Amino acid sequence: MVFPLMILAFVVGYTAIAMEQPLRVNKSASALLLAVVMWVLLVTGFPDLRINQILAEHLGDISGILFFLLGAMTIVELIDSHDGFQIITDKIKTTGKVRLLWQISLITFFLSAVLDNLTTAIIMVALVRNLIGDRKERWFYAGMVVLAANSGGVFSPIGDITTIMLWIGGQITTLNIILKTFIPSAVSLAVPLTVLSFMLKGNVTRPLRNTEENKKTNSPAERNVIFFLGAGLLLFVPVFKSLTNLPPYLGILLALGILWAVTEIMHKRKNDAYRSMHTVAGALRRIDTSSILFFLGILLAVAAFQPAGHLEALAKSLDKHIGNLYLINVIIGLLSAVIDNVPLVAGAIGMYGNTFPTDHYFWEMLAYCSGTGGSILIIGSAAGVAVMGMEKIDFIWYVKKISLWALLGYLAGAAVYWGMTELIFN
Repeated sequence: MVFPLMILAFVVGYTAIAMEQPLRVNKSASALLLAVVMWVLLVTGFPDLRINQILAEHLGDISGILFFLLGAMTIVELIDSHDGFQIITDKIKTTGKVRLLWQISLITFFLSAVLDNLTTAIIMVALVRNLIGDRKERWFYAGMVVLAANSGGVFSPIGDITTIMLWIGGQITTLNIILKTFIPSAVSLAVPLTVLSFMLKGNVTRPLRNTEENKKTNSPAERNVIFFLGAGLLLFVPVFKSLTNLPPYLGILLALGILWAVTEIMHKRKNDAYRSMHTVAGALRRIDTSSILFFLGILLAVAAFQPAGHLEALAKSLDKHIGNLYLINVIIGLLSAVIDNVPLVAGAIGMYGNTFPTDHYFWEMLAYCSGTGGSILIIGSAAGVAVMGMEKIDFIWYVKKISLWALLGYLAGAAVYWGMTELIFN
């Protein structure tokens, strides 16, 4: 009886998040209420489970993501307060909508493979803010950043949390995942970009910048130091993880600590007003903490399905009733738009871990589908949630303007992977 109630609560909470604008209730409030209700229902229906221990384990994993998000958003805000992104935006001369869309999307796609889709999305949205003045136009490009970041993250073993899980678990190897999924990932982005190229017309309007005021506050030397140091530290995070085998959030906290010390020393002789704008303490006050609480709520709510065995039951049901491994992965990808892809992939690993060898096509397609499928809805991926919080993008707006193109690209890439595996790699 509890499971139907959990499903009902999830649907109601999800609807409240989607209807944030007409309800005039912040999505973070809905997500937090949903999380608590889900765990109360779980402990009521399964009193024999060690709920406190299970909750602590899930919270440990979730807090790592939250601290990573907090650190990355703060670093990006700090670079932006020093006008660091102007170094890049000054190089992008075009204002044509189509050409700008391709440039932003391709930069995001390849950067996501080097960093990860979450960090890349945060950086690129900060960049888009400096390129596009109109709010709704900026929302559209930010939505495409989500799509591009998720597509670029899946062909790299360090580009997405699910590929990291599969890589560390021994299900995939670096060279093979790049070789087998790069083309499908590129197709998942190229197809919507090509279609949109025939639909977009005109130019974007650049945001107005008070250049005289910027000259008074930020010297070129300070701007360059913070930009290159911040960008370098962000690029160092995956290296830190590879060298130490420690979680990525420790790498981002190391980067934040270094930048904090540098800005404090750099601006120690400045007045308090200036320091409050250009040090980490000031950046922390400006970032959107409500988006971090939203992330906490939605991840905790989804995590409540796992202890009772619902996700494992779902995986077994797919295996029994569908059977075809390609279709199972396509369905998992579609589910990842609603349910966090991490527990879905964890369930698949638990079920098929001893069935398929390393670099089996099931694992590669699982990496592709679970990563790119999250783009279909804005709360289906960490990158989407971060962008939603940063730009206050409306859920329904994303469904109307981005979801169709994300779904089209997702299915096209899955079809390409299917064909490549059957015709070339078999």
